[in-house]
Amino acid sequence: MYMQNYICPLVYYDYYRNNERYDNDLQTVKEAIANIKGGVLAPNISGTVIFTDVGNGTEVFVEVNGLPEYSPASQNKPQIGPFGFHIHQNGNCSVGDEKEPFPDTGEHWNPTNQPHGNHAGDFPVLFSNNGYAKMIFFTNKFTVGQIIGKSVIIHESPDDYRTQPSGNSGRKLACGVIERMYM
Repeated sequence: MYMQNYICPLVYYDYYRNNERYDNDLQTVKEAIANIKGGVLAPNISGTVIFTDVGNGTEVFVEVNGLPEYSPASQNKPQIGPFGFHIHQNGNCSVGDEKEPFPDTGEHWNPTNQPHGNHAGDFPVLFSNNGYAKMIFFTNKFTVGQIIGKSVIIHESPDDYRTQPSGNSGRKLACGVIERMYM
């Protein structure tokens, strides 16, 4: 039984060394995935973010279902949608509570200490159509290998790309940890 579950290290190494999703010399990750799950404020959110290294940058593909319906800001309530969308420092999607959802994700990922709007982890907002959003974009601010272990967050309000330090995009609705994609 023990030998049936054993993978020869040489075979394992050769597979990943020659796999097109890895650089043959550096063994760097070329694709990553984050499986998005809603928290206490929007438990029906689910989706996927796929990161792929391409020439001179990274392609980001997003597909999400279950986003809340748009609601303009009112007296004591924030605007709901379009949705702020960012990479955060820590890959910990502990749900938390209504006051502080996903409290352990940290701030927006900002490895070069840029003002908000220029953080490496600042993404375009997500626009929902009946709870569904799909988007693909390119960024040259990071490679896939640099974001493994961080989190992707969907916020309740749009990012204004000005307010420091995080764009005034409201509470965190959904989270996913960025992991290596093995195919």
